[in-house]
Order: sequence, then structure tokens, then C-alpha cells
Amino acid sequence: MKAIGFTACHPADHPEALLDLDIPAPADPAGHDMLVEVRAMSVNPVDTKRRRSEESKDGPRILGFDAAGVVRAVGPLCTLFQPGQEVFYAGVVNRSGSNAALQLVDERIVGRKPKSLSFAEAAAMPLTTITAWEGLHDRLGLHEGAGEGQALLLVGGAGGVGSMVIQIARQRTALTIVATASRPETAAWCRDLGAHHVVDHREDIAAQLKVIGVKPRYVFSTNTTARNWDQIVASVAPQGAIVLIESQAPIDARQLMPKSVSLHWELMFTRPIFGTPDMVEQHHLLNAVSEMVDHGRIRHTMTRNLGPASAARLREAHALVESGTMIGKVVLEGL
Repeated sequence: MKAIGFTACHPADHPEALLDLDIPAPADPAGHDMLVEVRAMSVNPVDTKRRRSEESKDGPRILGFDAAGVVRAVGPLCTLFQPGQEVFYAGVVNRSGSNAALQLVDERIVGRKPKSLSFAEAAAMPLTTITAWEGLHDRLGLHEGAGEGQALLLVGGAGGVGSMVIQIARQRTALTIVATASRPETAAWCRDLGAHHVVDHREDIAAQLKVIGVKPRYVFSTNTTARNWDQIVASVAPQGAIVLIESQAPIDARQLMPKSVSLHWELMFTRPIFGTPDMVEQHHLLNAVSEMVDHGRIRHTMTRNLGPASAARLREAHALVESGTMIGKVVLEGL
């Protein structure tokens, strides 16, 4: 089958950073696995980080996490899907990815594709949706309808995860949402998605929050955490809570002690990597968001569609993500 992969680490603009390949198709699905025909895929920062850092000595690595496609076969333990159904999902880091014509994926981390979206639009959503949902509900402990009179500071509001945090928080909580953005177009994007306020993360965040009269009980940091750490610590309310999805440099969690602030990590791959008893929750949350999309309460975040996937186009997509200027998500059609 056709696939796109790599064997050595290169910059995104290197002609061998990603290669067009012809590799064996996956075996018949076993257990809870399904075989999915990938119709579209999107690129996340995790794709670019792994391409830059993980050389393979055992043949080409196939990246890709977000995908939307059609179920072609199911394993003997599958009960959630049947062949022919349209699905979307984010895969897992320790299995072959969605940059291929066919992919094996555990049905318990797969959701029903929103009927109102194309495959490309749906492929923009799973990884960021799961990260946002788990960060808000499972890590920060915000149940549906919670947060009346409280505020959430979202650092990095216009990226893929931030775009979903704004929408899910606006639809499922009563929080006042303060997103950060540094350009007029990213600030407008955040407001359009539902942020109540936007502040500039290149300026003094705590001072800007004081001007608008907000002391956030919760913080969700999606990027540049280390650079903004002192501002996050200064901004969060006593006995508040912070969730992080990255930190490219060390941070000093001891700074949170005077305020008794709790610190949480969110990695949406945790459930499938460890096969946790509740990993089917990713199936349920994707279905819930799919329904919200079809009812017009949440929208997809695809802003760039580069067309049918090829190594050259996927290298272009990786470069866009690495630029740090993307609004929303970049998507490619299936191979």
C-alpha cells in the first residue's frame, strides 16, 4: 500500500525528511482493532517533533495521528463499529500511523465521524478535541456546567488545541474564557470561537488580566509554557489549578506552593499507550463532540487543505506547523 514515512531525521524542507513509500498492507485486524481506509489526515506538533528526533533502524517510520476514514474490517472483539462506517480518531504514538492508505486502530479510541463534515474537516479534530476535553474535564475536574463566576486562562488560543479548548469550555462550562494571542488575526479567531477576552502573551499577562478584572481559577497552557511560566504563576488564583500539555524547557513547580495551586499534565495518548480500563472514554467523548458538531454547537478547525497527500505536501504541512504561526489545523486528503 502507499504510505509516507522517514528513516532519518532531517529539517522539514529536506527532500528526504519524508518519503513516498510502498509498504506491506496491515494484517487482518485482531482483538479490538479495526482496519480503516484513511481518507484524510492532519498534522500536529507531535508529528514534527517525532520526525525531528526519532530515527529508525528497522525500516521506515510511518507518522500521523489524526485521521478520518472508512472501516474496512473489524477484529473479533469489536462491538462499536462495523465495516462501511465513517470514523475519526487520533491513533497512538507506539503504533504505525495515519500517513498511509490503511491503518489498524483500536475501536475504543475511535469516534463516529460528524455527518455534517467532510473527511478532511473531520480529520482536523480528534487529537486536539481529546486533549482539550481531557484537560478540562479529566485533569482540571470541570464537570458539565461548572465554573460559574470563575475564569480560565488559555495560553495559546489560536492553535489546534486552543481552538478546541475555547469551544468545549464555552459549550460545556460556565467559565469566563480568557485566551492569549499576539496577532490581530489570531485574536479575532479566538473571539470568533467564543473567548470572552483576549490578551497578548508577548506582554505582561498578569497586568492585562488585572485591567479586565479577571483572576483565573484555572490555567490551560498549550505552548511556550516555560517562557510564560512566571506570568502563569503570577496570574493563577490561590488554590487554583493548571494543566499543561507541553514544556520545552524546565519549569519550577515549587513556585506554586505558596498559592497551593495544583499542577496537572495532559497527554491524550496515555489511555491507549497503557491500555487503561477507561480507554473507551475517548470513543465516548469523540461521539459527544461529533454530535455537537452536527448540531452546530462546535465547528471544525481546518484552515488549510493541501490536497491529496504526498511526501512533498506532507513536508509542506510539517513546515507550516513548525513555523509557529498556524491558526487552526492543516489537513491533507488520503493517499
